[in-house]
Amino acid sequence: MKIELNGKVALVTGATSGIGQAIAQTLAGCGASVAVICLADVEQGAATVRAITEAGGHALPLRCDVSDAASVQAAFAQAEQALGPIDILVNCAGIDGAAALSWEADAAAWRKVVEVNLFGAFYCAQQALRGMTARRSGVIVNITSVHEAIAWTGYSAYTSSKAALSMLTKTLAQEAAPFGVRVLAVAPGAIQTDINKAVWSDPAAMADLATKIPLARMGQTREIAELVAVLASDVASYVTGTTVFADGGMTDYPNFAHGG
Repeated sequence: MKIELNGKVALVTGATSGIGQAIAQTLAGCGASVAVICLADVEQGAATVRAITEAGGHALPLRCDVSDAASVQAAFAQAEQALGPIDILVNCAGIDGAAALSWEADAAAWRKVVEVNLFGAFYCAQQALRGMTARRSGVIVNITSVHEAIAWTGYSAYTSSKAALSMLTKTLAQEAAPFGVRVLAVAPGAIQTDINKAVWSDPAAMADLATKIPLARMGQTREIAELVAVLASDVASYVTGTTVFADGGMTDYPNFAHGG
């Protein structure tokens, strides 16, 4: 079975590095034209766009601050003018913020995490759904986290935003289903990226992490990207309103493997 997205237009936020970059490249590899969303300037997306074009794909870098509704609206207008109507939206942009116990957290910093992770996904979904529901076709994939279900001390803004994004996914799916539009989420576990290099480059840290993952390894960005491609394709045409966990079993309570 081959995943084909020929003729589709995808917009991927957080596509300049890590999981988002892998998703953009994978969707392009399946035939989609991809709008690569960059936060500061389009040069941020140069590596992603170059990798896509060198592989024979089509990509367009666009500047957008997803936490700003006007910026999102402008980016969608540019993407649709250049590439055509958006068929696939992947909300991957996200930040975890500085670690702080909730009673010591800076309120502005806490709010910023929610504005990027939750409001940003909403603003993008809102723009995408206006066109998708009118055309009665489209798919939105929100990238949440295992921390939509697992608490994480010091990161209350992040966990709250991801849990909220899970429920937003379900609600949008319910609203959009009568129009033939699917909305779902993918929740990655521990994925090897530059952001967590301090963990995977430290044998002791990796040994500790392995005790939390039944498959005893970190995931690769490719594994998340390929899952997103499947879910965005017609192969998953009956899947909506749910979160698919890709976490090596982290949410399967590995500490109970040897008794309660």
